[in-house]
Amino acid sequence: MRSIDFPLRGDFVTLDALLKATGLAPSGGAAKAMVADGRVQVDGRDELRKTCKIRAGQVVAVAGARVRVMADPDAPAG
Repeated sequence: MRSIDFPLRGDFVTLDALLKATGLAPSGGAAKAMVADGRVQVDGRDELRKTCKIRAGQVVAVAGARVRVMADPDAPAG
């Protein structure tokens, strides 16, 4: 299984935007279709909400890949 570390800028990223940003989906529409088809898991559970908020510490799994969302160490504290 391919493992990807994704540095989060801000408080959250939507699930469809995360899939597109990591290259797991070629477009936002494809990302939304993947979620709607039940092919995406968040923290080990099936996730059907296309724009659910993904925060630092969460793990997203899809199509043989695992994305670990991490707080961006370069982001300003506050």
